[in-house]
Formats: sequence, structure tokens, C-alpha cells
Amino acid sequence: MITKTEIDSLVAKFETEDFIKDDPVRFPNRFRDKKDIEIAGFMASLVAYGRRDVFTKKLDALFNIAQNEPLNFILNFEPAILGDFNYRFGKPEDFAQIFSIVRELYTKDGGLEELFKYGYETAYKKNMFIPVTDYFYSRAKNAAQGFYFMIPDPRKGGAMKRMCMFLRWMVRKGPVDFGLWKFMPASDLYIPLDVHVARISREMGLLTRNANDFKAVKELTENLKQFDPQDPAKYDFAMFGYGVNENKKG
Repeated sequence: MITKTEIDSLVAKFETEDFIKDDPVRFPNRFRDKKDIEIAGFMASLVAYGRRDVFTKKLDALFNIAQNEPLNFILNFEPAILGDFNYRFGKPEDFAQIFSIVRELYTKDGGLEELFKYGYETAYKKNMFIPVTDYFYSRAKNAAQGFYFMIPDPRKGGAMKRMCMFLRWMVRKGPVDFGLWKFMPASDLYIPLDVHVARISREMGLLTRNANDFKAVKELTENLKQFDPQDPAKYDFAMFGYGVNENKKG
């Protein structure tokens, strides 16, 4: 198993402001207002899958449509403004459903922080994302595949990688993450798990489960707490750094 000294050195090397420019976190980092940041982060997390160079171009296009005013875009959202904007599974109507629901969230129910806080306070021990996605599902009308790909059902046991990533951005405080949301401690964050992180975690001896599901997320997060029980999600940077170093060797 990787040692604490080794994994902490990777965090120190890669958890820097220089990390931001090539990561989807660069989109919420454009803004200073709290609600702009959280909405921009949520928008970025929806399409943060596939090839990074491809989805970041799509996000540039989406933020151009929003005129780089995320809160104003959501509060005044109308589906027609999207035109034919799409990304892989997500069609214009899927994005329109999600943004219309987020508009309702901010105009009637407080906002993303309040929704995630409710999820944490009512369902953390089971899966805090269930109340979050239920909010969207209860308001969706004839939703299609793209909607459910971007807002996946945690009851199916998936890793919920993009929501874990978004939550890390909002809760942790550091050179990359914002630390805007105070309703939960960083110690309760889950590591964002994708195929890349799962492979590296197994190479490091930190993950034994074969499936890349939420049970694997919990196992990996618990093992990372051996190194830092107060901030296990910071090791997301170590996974990234380990992958970069291994690619250089190859």
C-alpha cells in the first residue's frame, strides 16, 4: 500500500492553483459571487465526463450562452435560449428540464446549498444524494436518457462521481476548492470515483472492490481516512498526480 508520506507529497504537488486551468473547476473559478460559483459548478459537473478537451469546449459554449452570468441565466431561464446545445447523451430538452428545475429551486426553494443540506441532514448515513435527485425527478416531465445520465439515480448504486466532485468543490477549502458550504465537514465528503481513480486506487492498494460503484466509493474513502480522517477527499489530487507521473514514465 502507498505510504502516507508518498500520498501526501502528491497532494502537496498537485493541489495548487495551477491545477485549476486544466480542470472543470476552472468554470466556477471564473466567479466571485457565491450563487454564481455554485450554479457554475453544478453546470460544469453535469457534463464533466468523456474527454476533457471535448467537454470543456462544450462548457465554454454553454457559459457563452449564459453570457457568463450563471445566476442571472438560471433565474431568467427559458428553454429557447439553449438553441441546439447538446453534449453526448444530453439533448437540448434534457438541459432545458434540468435548468428549469434549478430555476424553480432558486426562486422557490432556496438554492443548491439548501437542497444538498437537506440531503445531508436527512439521508447521509444511507445516501445523501437520494433527496437531491428526488427533487429533480419529482419535477421532471417525460424526462429522457440524457436527463437521467446527468442526474443519475443513487438508488441504483452508482458512484455518483460528478455529484461527489461538485460537493468537494463546494465544501472543501483550499487552493482549488471553494469551501462555501458550511453545513457538513470535509470529513464527510466522498472521493469522486471514476474508472481512472478506481484503477489507480487499486494499484495503490487502497481499493479491493472490483465494481466501480458507491460501495467502492465508501471503501476507498474509509481507507483514505487512515491518512487524513478530517479531509479524505483531498487525495483526489493525489490520484490525479499519480496518474500524471505514471503516464510520464510510460
